[in-house]
Amino acid sequence: MQDKRWTIQPFDAAKAFSLAESLGVKNIYGQLLIQRGIYSFKEAKRFFRPQLDDLHDPFLMKDMIKAVQRIDAAIHKKEKILIYGDYDVDGTTAVSVVYSFLKEYHDAVGYYVPHRYREGYGISFAGIEYAKENNYMLIIALDCGIKAVEKIAYANSLNMDVIVCDHHLPDKNLPHAHAILNPKQPGCEYPYKELSGCGIGFKLITALAKIWKLPDQSFLQYVDLVATSIAADIVPITGENRVLTFWGLKKVNTNPIPGLKALVELSRAKRDNNYQLRVYDLVFMIAPRVNAAGRMDDAHKAVKLFIEKDFDEALRIAEMLHHDNTERKDLDRTITEEALNIIEKEKLSEKNTTVLFRSHWHKGVIGIVASRLMETYYRPTIILTQSNEKVAGSARSVKGFNIYEALHLCHDLLENYGGHLYAAGMTLAPENVEPFIDRFESVVSSTINPELLIPEIKIDAIIQLSEINNSLYKILEQFEPFGPGNMRPVFMTSCVCDNGHSKIVKQDHIRFEIKQDNSETFTGIGFNLADKFELVSSGKPFDICFHIDENDWNGNKSIQLKVIDIKERS
Repeated sequence: MQDKRWTIQPFDAAKAFSLAESLGVKNIYGQLLIQRGIYSFKEAKRFFRPQLDDLHDPFLMKDMIKAVQRIDAAIHKKEKILIYGDYDVDGTTAVSVVYSFLKEYHDAVGYYVPHRYREGYGISFAGIEYAKENNYMLIIALDCGIKAVEKIAYANSLNMDVIVCDHHLPDKNLPHAHAILNPKQPGCEYPYKELSGCGIGFKLITALAKIWKLPDQSFLQYVDLVATSIAADIVPITGENRVLTFWGLKKVNTNPIPGLKALVELSRAKRDNNYQLRVYDLVFMIAPRVNAAGRMDDAHKAVKLFIEKDFDEALRIAEMLHHDNTERKDLDRTITEEALNIIEKEKLSEKNTTVLFRSHWHKGVIGIVASRLMETYYRPTIILTQSNEKVAGSARSVKGFNIYEALHLCHDLLENYGGHLYAAGMTLAPENVEPFIDRFESVVSSTINPELLIPEIKIDAIIQLSEINNSLYKILEQFEPFGPGNMRPVFMTSCVCDNGHSKIVKQDHIRFEIKQDNSETFTGIGFNLADKFELVSSGKPFDICFHIDENDWNGNKSIQLKVIDIKERS
């Protein structure tokens, strides 16, 4: 396993002490809050007790009035409205939320999700043709559209209006849509910029409910789907997203929509009746099954699942997604093993990038394979496969390196590319694959800080084992929901020793039993740390970094350490 660099997060000690004093808590909690950008009693109260009243007025969003007026006019004129969204979790939840809401008040509403392989990401010409052939006069594009300049111009030429609800960064040239809802567009003064695509759809139906004077429940009934989109799309869980995730999880755990309830049941995400689902469960148990629909077949199934009101029918659809996910996992495992073998056989591990191309690899899983290889070798990674007459690829990056900018420096070899800081996609001509591999390696090698090729563990606080108790764990629980912008706190403890009973379990993991000075013995689990067992069992003291977790075994709960890494004392 590659060594990692440990970075202790800075904080203002005086401000942390002052905040802790105002809250009547220990200094360590003030430190953790300051590190999360929380400086006052009022901000801390909002953090620990998120309220739906903290959500911003949707009409603060640029073009919101234009959007709701156009939808209102469409309903009064009995025009057909098409809800159009991307094929991932964020897109399908967004379509489901807006479609379900509008369907309650307007019969002439349909939905469309582009096929991942035939049409690709975002608004497609095929989708616009579908709208025209079926007499739709208004298209509401969700989680896509901000860069669809040509396609929206084509829709306009066919006398169709388009409302764009997107959260991706816009280019300089915006499409000529009837209305654009995107907090990141120039001139939008909406206070929170990090909503998911589904979150923007949620703000749209909130605005409609306000002008139609509907009860809050008319839009709040979909907050569990919004939370699912936030978790799956890896957007910051701060501000409004924290409020929506907090209340969405409450609904997931008490009264989820039938589709989510069916997925929870099939995935066995809920371990027992007392277990409360967390963001982790939405990301790793629910999201893969939703994404599998678009990866392996047709994402319309995901929308059908989320708009279904009968649980038995929802369970039937969920079983199809579950089957797609099983097939996806088999493909993912096979291709990952093949890719790892290629890297070793061709001695590619010394490069600063990993770029692999095999024409037979399934396009639906290359993004997952890229993520797995990136985690293994920790370098910017691109997996390419044949897609009709072109080559399609999926890119993943290490923390701190903008892979989108690196692709931009290769743009003359690409036919299309787009994405984010750490994930992107591209298409290119087959004859450009080899030149692209060489150029990408050259670009990354000349621009990346070598330190970024060493995985980093950010440590929030240094504590002693004697400070760890149930009270600490219970307060840390109140920091949830965890996610980008509010990650689960990582602690470091120096100079701990094995008590002689630590052991390797399931070949790759360490079951720890450790102590510090004369403290009580703490148990812990360290996944994939077996290669460091020699250090643990040597009898010498070592340092650990870890999360504080709770072990629940046969109803007996106890504090345990979830060990992330260990290091020899320097």
